[in-house]
Amino acid sequence: MRTVLVACALTVALAASTSAVSAPPTADAAAGDAAQSQASTDALQQAIDGTWRDPANVARDRYRHPAETLAFFGVKPGQTVIEITPGGGWYAEILAPLLRDNGRYVAAVVDPMAVKEGGSRDYQQKSKSGLEAKFAAAPAQFDQADVVAYDPKAPVFGAPESADVVLTFRNVHNWRSSGQAAGMFRGFFAVLKPGGTLGVVEHRASADVADGDKSGYVGQQQVIAMAEAAGFRLDAQGEINANPKDTKDHPNGVWTLPPSNDHEAADDAKYQAIGESDRMTLRFVKPAQASP
Repeated sequence: MRTVLVACALTVALAASTSAVSAPPTADAAAGDAAQSQASTDALQQAIDGTWRDPANVARDRYRHPAETLAFFGVKPGQTVIEITPGGGWYAEILAPLLRDNGRYVAAVVDPMAVKEGGSRDYQQKSKSGLEAKFAAAPAQFDQADVVAYDPKAPVFGAPESADVVLTFRNVHNWRSSGQAAGMFRGFFAVLKPGGTLGVVEHRASADVADGDKSGYVGQQQVIAMAEAAGFRLDAQGEINANPKDTKDHPNGVWTLPPSNDHEAADDAKYQAIGESDRMTLRFVKPAQASP
């Protein structure tokens, strides 16, 4: 009889446990999630609307779609977000203030001492110093931003599994042409937490391009293959930054178009009408259990 009673009690307990696990979220929980989501959306929009942003950068919002792009990548307060080679800080003007009081923004730049002396080192030093000066000049927005210098031959962007999101905007063509793309994607995988997100925006070629291609465009499937080779899983493909007007056959590649505008003055109206390049927007996830 004792055995039967224990078995019955166990059956009841398991049934209760199963019922609790499978129960749908309560209305209060759903409302709380919705409120939190709206708060994140509002915080992101406030950062985009910030008066500290360079007017020249704001003018490019119509091409770069920061609200839609960052929402697509799941960026929100409370996260550790690493931006790879942020250049002059276009996205840093949004991300650093967004994460300043709740989260962490990391700008990962090339270590000038890790590259050859001469023009390359000078360029990387100027880029790093310019970004640090930008941060120092506006402590109310950037005093909590971190700058991490990495060696492109063996990139490390932070402690293993320490980041929630890694973002890269229009950089893959550079890594690919220098033979560093595979190592960069492995570095992204290493620094992300299991379940973390890699967001990639890149100039999109019409098809795969050769290794020595100098147009600045990359095939979308080529980028996906690089990420998957590092262990990532493609989670979503977005058309947020698509531009069907871009014919991708310009004399100076993507740099023919705005904002570089490397074209003859007589052709300016033509290229302004096209606007900035057609770009892929890809979201990858580091699987919770898998390794590359």
